[in-house]
Amino acid sequence: MVNLIWLLMLAIGIIVAALTGRIENVTVSAMKAAELGVEVAIELIGVMSLWLGLMRLAEDAGLVKMIARLFGPLFGRLFPSLKPDSPALGAIIMNVSANILGLGNAATPFGLKAMEELQKENTTPDVASPAMCTFLALNTSCITLIPATIIGVRLKANSANPTEIIGTTIVATGCAMTVAVIVDFLIRHRRRP
Repeated sequence: MVNLIWLLMLAIGIIVAALTGRIENVTVSAMKAAELGVEVAIELIGVMSLWLGLMRLAEDAGLVKMIARLFGPLFGRLFPSLKPDSPALGAIIMNVSANILGLGNAATPFGLKAMEELQKENTTPDVASPAMCTFLALNTSCITLIPATIIGVRLKANSANPTEIIGTTIVATGCAMTVAVIVDFLIRHRRRP
């Protein structure tokens, strides 16, 4: 459905541009947008590489397991079905850490690893487990303290103050995560037999 909406929006824009004699604007804008997309992607490779490398070092140095033990009580409440030594907890914590730093793309590999580990512990493989649902809610709504990716994009766009979004980002993502965790908790306890 979303693809159809995008197709209609593009088609209507092109038709209106053709009818008003501004079709060249569509071509110029499309080329500039494609060029900008490539530039931003290439510049973000450095930021992503840095954070992925640091997280890999933390994982190899055992820092992930230490953080997992430190945050074990909190994540034990969020994921009551997981054992304290579950390998999924390390991946979940790394995913949440990357999301907190605003590195959504860097969080993706950890999110995939977490889901893989959660699936190994799932007793009904065809149905998402409560832990998987909780992780999905947490992953998609996680609080962001430092929106590094957005700051990088704003720097590339020559923003006068690229960090001015930090306060509103913290408030917005904090509210989103709070609501997601509460709704997940209510649904999980409502479905208990």
